[in-house]
Amino acid sequence: MALINLMLQGKGGVGKSFIAALLAQYYGPRVSTLACFDTDPVNQTFAGYKAFGVEIIRLGDRADEVNPRYFDSLIEKILALPDDAVVVIDNGASTFLPLLGYMVESQALDLLADVGHQVRLHSVLIGGQALIDTVEGLAQVLSYAPKTEVVVWLNEYFGRVEYSDDDGHVQPFEQSGLFKKNKDRFHAIVRLPAVRKETFGLDIEQMMRARLTFDEATQHPEFSIMARQRLRMTWRTIHAAMEQAVL
Repeated sequence: MALINLMLQGKGGVGKSFIAALLAQYYGPRVSTLACFDTDPVNQTFAGYKAFGVEIIRLGDRADEVNPRYFDSLIEKILALPDDAVVVIDNGASTFLPLLGYMVESQALDLLADVGHQVRLHSVLIGGQALIDTVEGLAQVLSYAPKTEVVVWLNEYFGRVEYSDDDGHVQPFEQSGLFKKNKDRFHAIVRLPAVRKETFGLDIEQMMRARLTFDEATQHPEFSIMARQRLRMTWRTIHAAMEQAVL
């Protein structure tokens, strides 16, 4: 059966495309068929990575809509893939709710499961001021797709993903009510730890702007020797976290 990974989060600028690229880099060497799709109507960042052969899929005639016929063509492409394929789909914030709504209406996730495919929804939480917005996005994913397993990515670039309880104590996401209520729904929690923005952070930003994989960046002449070393260290850390999550 194919493994289908779909990025879903209603808040923009939280690292969805970066995580889609991480998934493609993680699965690429492990599978015979990797199929990548970018459905973001506004910022097609994922499609900019030449290494993945990403196909752009238009979901609607406007940035905030999903045309059923366009989405149906994506499902047809997935169903035509080999049983051992891995699929990575990056979706934009503007079509987050319309896509969730149509998947429920059309029972698309049930269809994929019924024919033997495994579907995982990936959602991102970030620290800082946008934490509440991303938590609301995750809550909507859990509500709209109650039978589909979810991978939560804790992106701590903007700060630790933490809550204050009723007594004012700071608690990690794993102690939150949302996590405890939906614990059985989560396939894994993957933490992207905070990095020093002046060094590691700038290296990652430069790599992302150039739409390079970690492997490409660590061999690219525009990166200094120490930048390449920091990127190797970063990929080892992230790769280990993904392996621990059994993605």
